[in-house]
Amino acid sequence: MRLILLGPPGVGKGTQAKILVEAFGIPQLSTGDILRSAIANQTAMGLAAKEVMDRGDLVSDTIVNGIVSERLDQDDCKPGFVLDGFPRTIPQADALAQMLADKGMDLDAVIEITADADVLVERIANRAKQSSGGARADDNVEVVRNRLQVYKQQTAPLVDYYRGKGVLKSIDGTQPIDEVTAAIRAALHK
Repeated sequence: MRLILLGPPGVGKGTQAKILVEAFGIPQLSTGDILRSAIANQTAMGLAAKEVMDRGDLVSDTIVNGIVSERLDQDDCKPGFVLDGFPRTIPQADALAQMLADKGMDLDAVIEITADADVLVERIANRAKQSSGGARADDNVEVVRNRLQVYKQQTAPLVDYYRGKGVLKSIDGTQPIDEVTAAIRAALHK
């Protein structure tokens, strides 16, 4: 099962990714984790990323695409994977499509988890309150609203991109976790 999870911050992608990983026995591929691993393992792309990061610059799409491609070549990705946080832009989606084609792979589905921005702001604010001191630095209302705006500008266009390819499945992320999981499973079995 080769999947992409799309959705704004706080919608539950991380939670659902963990459930999908467990259900299908496939790895969750988060670009941040892949990047750190590539640097730690001193792969060619990891070394290139480290050089850029050491200068305080953002890692280019070329490097991000390269580390994702390296990761997809690893044995645990043969039965499938859940991409979380990649692609974030149309150029990254185009690059992913090309790298999958080069590897003889196809996407099974792109799961878009949806929720109204106000619901997400409230959800993240509650997460911050409940964590009592262990809150994530990005769990405050102003930062959340900014992250939602960035998502809307950069990543939301992927919804139409993947809808056009016939692989998009939209799921209401305002439901309880187990209902979102059931909806994803039903969408994957259609």
